[in-house]
Amino acid sequence: MAARGKFITFEGLDGSGKSTQLEKLARSLRARDVAVTVTREPGGTTTGEKIREVLLHSSTSGLSSFTELALMFASRTQHIHEIILPALIEGRIVLCDRFTDSTEAYQGGGRKLGSKPVRQMHEILCGNLQPDLTILLDNEVAFSVDRARRRNRKYKGRLEKSKEKDENRFEQESRAFFGRVRHAYLAIAAREPQRVQVVNARGTPSETHAVIMELVRKKLKL
Repeated sequence: MAARGKFITFEGLDGSGKSTQLEKLARSLRARDVAVTVTREPGGTTTGEKIREVLLHSSTSGLSSFTELALMFASRTQHIHEIILPALIEGRIVLCDRFTDSTEAYQGGGRKLGSKPVRQMHEILCGNLQPDLTILLDNEVAFSVDRARRRNRKYKGRLEKSKEKDENRFEQESRAFFGRVRHAYLAIAAREPQRVQVVNARGTPSETHAVIMELVRKKLKL
């Protein structure tokens, strides 16, 4: 039987560059003949992608905070069962764009629900599955929010000409909301320093990737 794989998650504010860095890491690992599964939350499965559309579409702004929390975990539970655990059992490296830390930061911090209900639901519904390494890309709130909004303005122009999905609901939130999200992320990192590595995302993509590769080399003993 193959040794259990490693579970690496990427976290950060919208516009922090985490999706770009995840793809860069996936390419670097595959170039070293490492078996990699790339996935994301909310989503990752057929069911999860349908839930993602409800959660992220700008027309669903009326969702209650607890409905949002429940939907995040509905997607995540299926994701773990269908994608993450099977890949880990096969000995693959799973790279996931967001996991439960996002829920603790966005719903627990941003929506002011607190960490306790998020951590309790994770223990009950997710078997308390924890990443082996979490890379938290940190940047100033203003920079990340402005970058995300610039991206979405470009996206809206394309959306009018195509059938691309609207995923703008969270980026409509205030900077105060994102300030709470960042504070919650940093609190998680302080609480779990062995798992969560804070990476300064203010450099160039190549500089940030080099830092991440060094962290992953140490974790995976490449």
